[in-house]
Amino acid sequence: MNLAAPTGIPFGKPATRVRLQQKASDVASLRPAIETGPLVMANGDEVVVQISAAAVNPSDVKAATGLMPYAVFPRTPGRDFAGTVVAGPADLMGKSVFGSSGDLGIRRDGSHGTHVVVPRDGLVAKPAGMSFAEAAGIGVPFVTAIEGYRRAGLPERGDVVLIMGVNGKVGQAAVQIAAWRGARVIGVVRRAEPYEGHSDAPVEIINAAEEDVAARVREMTGGHGADIVFNTVGDPYFAAAHKSLAKLGRQVLIAAITHVVDFNIFEFYRGRHSYYGIDTLALSCAETGKVLRELLPGFEEGALKPFPVTKDAQYGLNRIADAYAAVMTSSRQRVFIVPEAEL
Repeated sequence: MNLAAPTGIPFGKPATRVRLQQKASDVASLRPAIETGPLVMANGDEVVVQISAAAVNPSDVKAATGLMPYAVFPRTPGRDFAGTVVAGPADLMGKSVFGSSGDLGIRRDGSHGTHVVVPRDGLVAKPAGMSFAEAAGIGVPFVTAIEGYRRAGLPERGDVVLIMGVNGKVGQAAVQIAAWRGARVIGVVRRAEPYEGHSDAPVEIINAAEEDVAARVREMTGGHGADIVFNTVGDPYFAAAHKSLAKLGRQVLIAAITHVVDFNIFEFYRGRHSYYGIDTLALSCAETGKVLRELLPGFEEGALKPFPVTKDAQYGLNRIADAYAAVMTSSRQRVFIVPEAEL
């Protein structure tokens, strides 16, 4: 099937992309199609990036089932990307870039294909020592983590940062950023396991299946508690996060399973606590690019590192349904689309 011919500044080569024609009732009934057709740039500030790798995020798939009510159809999913500029302003031609967005793949066509159209302000220069897949994997997890810290106040040396769901990708990004800034990091897991990601400093672990998280945090910090709780899970950890907060502590929330929780207003105002809700889907491609550029020094210094890329977590477009299924079965690997490969 071919894409309908759009209007604008044409790109000379047809693009092959995943297409979702309409909202699916659930993940099991999701039927992504592969279509080929023309691309256009809406104006002279847009570029075409030939995709070398594009990460697959849970939000890419969940949007197809109506969990993001502002998702439009038909569309091409995909928020994160890395590749080479092949059309657009002369000064960008041939540049190796990466990026992400809250609107790509949700409100406009995204990165799960051979090419994507993005505004030039959304492009971030790929570090020379980083592979395209590594760069493509940075986007959503690191943007979510740094945006949470930016809103709540960046960790400072000596701060205690408690991360709920520490082995998830956002959790690992939050660890890296906190350690980079000199904070003490404590991670919470749901079973006996170590921290699995990179960190420039030790990460102390609390097993929530065996310990009272808040009591253990108080014990570990001499009664102080956590200056920042980064809650990547939501309501299952809400009470423990609340009770773990130090005076003037801040809790960052990015997800929920059950939308309503019990909230102790007395403890909230007596603790002078602050709560911050983070939704990176509200960030445009240009806004996301700005956030990512702020993180580049950490990657260039080696304090921050991209997620590992494994062969079995890379999928060609011919296996797009398998890639989406891998993400929705809670794969701990970063999953990638490699459009030119038949993997």
